Amino acid sequence: MLFTDFIKYIPKIEKETLLSTDAHAKMAPLERISYLKEENYMDKNPRKAAVLMLFYPKNEVTHLALIVRNTYPGVHSSQIGFPGGKVEEYDVNLEETALRETHEEVGVPPHKVKIIKSFSEIYIPPSNFLVAPFMGISSEELTFIPDLDEVKRVLEFSIVDFLDDKSITKVKMSTSYATDIEVPAFMVDKYVVWGATAMMMSELKETIKSALI
Repeated sequence: MLFTDFIKYIPKIEKETLLSTDAHAKMAPLERISYLKEENYMDKNPRKAAVLMLFYPKNEVTHLALIVRNTYPGVHSSQIGFPGGKVEEYDVNLEETALRETHEEVGVPPHKVKIIKSFSEIYIPPSNFLVAPFMGISSEELTFIPDLDEVKRVLEFSIVDFLDDKSITKVKMSTSYATDIEVPAFMVDKYVVWGATAMMMSELKETIKSALI
């Protein structure tokens, strides 16, 4: 889909009702589904974080940016996710966190991004983070400058492939809470995207598809 066509649907996307746990559950490992409708995770005093689901034109075609995280000590080492990170005390709000972290991780300055919509927060049990996703757009082609301490590479996922159900598969994974389990995942340039990021992508995908009808 051309970016010029995609932006025509932005007003409809802004008005779409979020599907929240119903959309998350489509891409959640069975062991995670029980967490989706429980609200007692707030008793765990989770740390706050925010990520940016950024759409932009590449060769005039709409793309979505994801990152491959570097290997480091921690539960999210080497995983694929959206640019973003934890809230710092000087952040005015979660939106600012998402924009600041995106600038730091992939070199896209906040003034090049327009936030379109906030999406449903999602709790990540292994790291005890409550993550707020934001959809944003940049109207110009972007040159990503990954922070090599944190980001191995940027994945550029065309919206055509994103909306195509053929990009969804099931893979065997070993997680922090189970061994050798089958989980739903997106395939992005031969990378497996699962867990919280896949769940966020599911809500994003369903919202955009509803707006395109």
